[in-house]
Amino acid sequence: MDPPPDEFRNCLALPRDVTASILMRLEAFEILTSAQMVCSPWHNLCKDPSMWRAVHMRNTVAPYWEFPYDLEKMCRHAVDRSCGQLVDINVENFGTDELLRHIADSSSRLKRLRLVKCYGISDKGLSGVAAKLPLLEELDISYSLLSKEALEAVGRCCPLLKSLKFNKRGQKYHGACDEEALAIAENLPELRRLQLFGNKLSNDGLQAILHGCPHLESLDLRQCFNVTLAENLGRRCAEQIKDLRRPHDSTDDYEFDASYELFDEDEDYDYYGYNDYEIFEAYDDPDY
Repeated sequence: MDPPPDEFRNCLALPRDVTASILMRLEAFEILTSAQMVCSPWHNLCKDPSMWRAVHMRNTVAPYWEFPYDLEKMCRHAVDRSCGQLVDINVENFGTDELLRHIADSSSRLKRLRLVKCYGISDKGLSGVAAKLPLLEELDISYSLLSKEALEAVGRCCPLLKSLKFNKRGQKYHGACDEEALAIAENLPELRRLQLFGNKLSNDGLQAILHGCPHLESLDLRQCFNVTLAENLGRRCAEQIKDLRRPHDSTDDYEFDASYELFDEDEDYDYYGYNDYEIFEAYDDPDY
């Protein structure tokens, strides 16, 4: 039997800090489109800058240009509500250089930046704002068009960076390339945690990272199929790295699709399931 109505606890009677803790578990999109409209106390609370120290905004609709809301505008609004207190932001499946510039201009305290499938953010865009993020400690760039240029700029401008994720989609039988590995080795000596899922680095690139990042404790090399951890290199990794994920280790706990492609030299595919033509054709679309 259901309890009588007077035994239901009124959510409006909860202490302000408890209500704030509950609302902070929501994503920014949910707060802006629904939670703040529940009642006046919630609306006022949702305008408090302390509610926006962490902003998590994801587009769960693909393709992202069909999303029914202007996520760029909403994200800028969320950043503005922080009044400079933003320390953690997660942007997934949308985002442009202009949005990144607004985040950097408004958030000098930013410590954590996560960009997932943000194909509208370029090397030039991230390089141009890196100097405005001097307190950055964690950077997650997963499935993007960014390359060594962005990594070099971050290394020059973000001396406190301790954690880097630079993830791509694994491809077997693709030629090795150590440009990104060398950019990390030469510019990010204070790294403690590094995830390079699906990267094309070779043993030479890995050697450079081990030498250039002496404080490295965690290294994820899953689906880095050009790396062979045998003999001296394997021993060095085992001795230097406390938490090591090898190229063929299980991907069961990886948060994205861990399937990989068998590279076909006749196709110009990138790492994410689209070819370059399809990606840039989308940006040329006037309805985008």
